[in-house]
Amino acid sequence: MPVVELRGTVALLGNFPALAGVDLTVRAGETVLVRGPNGAGKTTLLRLCAGLIRPESGSATVLGHDLVMERRAARRRVALLGHANGLYDDLTVVQNMRFWARAAGLSSGEASQRTASALDRLAVARRLHDQPVHTLSAGQRRRTSLAALVVRRPELWLLDEPHAGLDQAGRDVVDALVSDAVAAGATVVVSSHELERVAALSPRVVTVSGGMVVDDTAGGHGRPADG
Repeated sequence: MPVVELRGTVALLGNFPALAGVDLTVRAGETVLVRGPNGAGKTTLLRLCAGLIRPESGSATVLGHDLVMERRAARRRVALLGHANGLYDDLTVVQNMRFWARAAGLSSGEASQRTASALDRLAVARRLHDQPVHTLSAGQRRRTSLAALVVRRPELWLLDEPHAGLDQAGRDVVDALVSDAVAAGATVVVSSHELERVAALSPRVVTVSGGMVVDDTAGGHGRPADG
């Protein structure tokens, strides 16, 4: 069963069709780069797959869940790293980690273990662990949000410009996280303007324009958008 299956999917932002009939299949274990100009529909596509936007028409399933009827069930198995980072500003770094650990259904012991490991992996300094998120720099917030993603260990990673706000070391960590997630069986869909960096991680490039998939290329050869 495909992880993502979209057929003629339309999604509205207000009255505007941000997705105007998308056809896309993503299979388990793939890393897919989504590219396109600003306003093409890339972020809307990721938010749809995360269960945050309801399809207006067409069909859309993620991990076997219909995104019209079962969006909440899909959200429990998916994580989206977007521009907003998904953190609560008034909570500390560790409190944010515990929140997302509970959302993933982890026991307190497992949550503590994963939290410590993830914050170390993302090089979030221990002096920051008890600091409210709103006191962190943009790069520190980005590392914290990535740590929250690692704690959850979702089946589908949806990354919207994941390298933004990070230094070179942080960008290298993102690449390693993506590689490790796929090696562990996850599926990753990345929207990025940093094509050379992400292309090293993904043999498949999906181009979005005008709210539609206009090209789907794997290994340098074109192929139909339905995979």
